[in-house]
Amino acid sequence: MVLTLAKEITFVAAMAQNVYDQPDFFEAYSGLRRSVEGLNGAPEWPVVRALLPDLRRLSVVDLGCGFGWFCRWARANGAATVLGLDLSAKMLSRARATTSDDSISYQQCNLEALDLPEESFDLAYSSLALHYVEDATRLFARIRRLLAAGGHLVFSIEHPIYMAPARPGWSTGEDGEKVWPLNRYFQEGPRTTDWLTNGVVKHHRTIGTSLNLLIKSGFVIEHVEEFCPAPAQVAARPELAEEIERPMFLIVRARAGIKEVADQSGR
Repeated sequence: MVLTLAKEITFVAAMAQNVYDQPDFFEAYSGLRRSVEGLNGAPEWPVVRALLPDLRRLSVVDLGCGFGWFCRWARANGAATVLGLDLSAKMLSRARATTSDDSISYQQCNLEALDLPEESFDLAYSSLALHYVEDATRLFARIRRLLAAGGHLVFSIEHPIYMAPARPGWSTGEDGEKVWPLNRYFQEGPRTTDWLTNGVVKHHRTIGTSLNLLIKSGFVIEHVEEFCPAPAQVAARPELAEEIERPMFLIVRARAGIKEVADQSGR
């Protein structure tokens, strides 16, 4: 399946930050464990995988597909077609180079301007991409619109507790324990941080805001997970021990519900 997304491509430069195509950022990101090992290199993957529906014969869209790891996994697990969308030309180039399957297609797309055909997919998947989108109201409404009745949205984002602080980073308390700062939680909006490069912009929303926007867009929330590594993961990767102290990822599974509700929130 190949979809023409000319509208999205025309909005790329004007509407979205694209740090992933900066040479220094792309080089650093390419060296991350999740970039080298794929899905199995992401500690949250077992939790996400457990929330996915049976993919056999489904039409799937990956919102923020990166190097295409999930796209290829979805096809290997029975998906009929997979469309991978990403803002980064460099990411898409790597994804195409490592994919040899005519049922997987990739397109450059700014999620701020997402506009896919109505009821054209059974599953919308997204891994750590939606927190880059400023207008979540429009985004969730558009995702609901592109899903067939009963379809699912499964996504992960950085946890609001992780994103909220003005100066994120561990400190050491008087008792020697690691402490994660938490301020500005209810001050929603952009957060500029230095991660792999300077000036990376993400958009902080409270848990309540995100879940309520999903409901207003016509989704039925089926599961919410605040990621915590399992003991076996910490034993295998000791660096994950600090993730027990504060949640890093929020993972959600939602089902496309009443269409009329979604229509009211779409723009």
